[in-house]
Amino acid sequence: MKRIVLFIATNLAVMLLLSIVASVLGVDRYLTQNGLSLENLLWFSLIFGFGGAFVSLLISKQVALWTTGAHVITSPEGAHERWLVDTVHRLADKANIGRPDVAVYEGEPNAFATGAFKNSALVAVSTGLLESMSREEVEAVLGHEVTHISNGDMVTLTLIQGVLNTFVFFLSRVVGFIVDRTVFRTERGVGPGFYITVIVSQIVFGILASLIVAWFSRRREFRADAGSARLLGTPQPMVGALMRLGGMQPGALPQSLATAGVAGSPGWGALFASHPPIEQRIAALQGRS
Repeated sequence: MKRIVLFIATNLAVMLLLSIVASVLGVDRYLTQNGLSLENLLWFSLIFGFGGAFVSLLISKQVALWTTGAHVITSPEGAHERWLVDTVHRLADKANIGRPDVAVYEGEPNAFATGAFKNSALVAVSTGLLESMSREEVEAVLGHEVTHISNGDMVTLTLIQGVLNTFVFFLSRVVGFIVDRTVFRTERGVGPGFYITVIVSQIVFGILASLIVAWFSRRREFRADAGSARLLGTPQPMVGALMRLGGMQPGALPQSLATAGVAGSPGWGALFASHPPIEQRIAALQGRS
């Protein structure tokens, strides 16, 4: 979940910054001063929508390292770090991608992969995960993350986010223009009603867009689990890692670790979850779904 949260948060921050810049530079006013030009608005939305998504992607590694405090292992110290780096590199070679940077950070059991390019990505693992799992289970998690990289999931997510950003920018300004003219009775240019409505609409449409992003994220988790099974030659290590994370075995992690984002949420929360319920992921690996 961490990589999704980091990407979406960065993307929203960039979008907000671009919106502020557009308002300061008078771009919104230019688009509406002689009536709303849908063609110009569409080009504006495409540039700003995809711009925010791709900027987020390009700086994803730096943001991930900064926000988690992860330490990139440049010169492995000790057998544990050497094993971790060698395992990630071996899995990357098997997946036919460039060897990613390997990092460790302090925190609850979790791991993530990020980066704009397959051949220069980052795989980070928490100390909690390394301390609570067997090497076979850690290897399965690493295979899961390497599969995210080999599948190009971050790029695909960026394209999806770019399309959604475009619609959010476009529709929020169309709604803002309509409300400003019909409700606030602004006859020329735009009034305060336009900006207020655009802000509210961007929030509402942004929440709806996040549902689509979350749905895609859940689909790709199944693919990453299957990819880990292929890299290791058996699904059992990934099943074991998921069972441990879900607290389904004696002595496994407590249910409070669900906040790490590896389990689904009931009710409406499930629609915003970046990961499917662990039970569903295990069933898929075991061919029961």
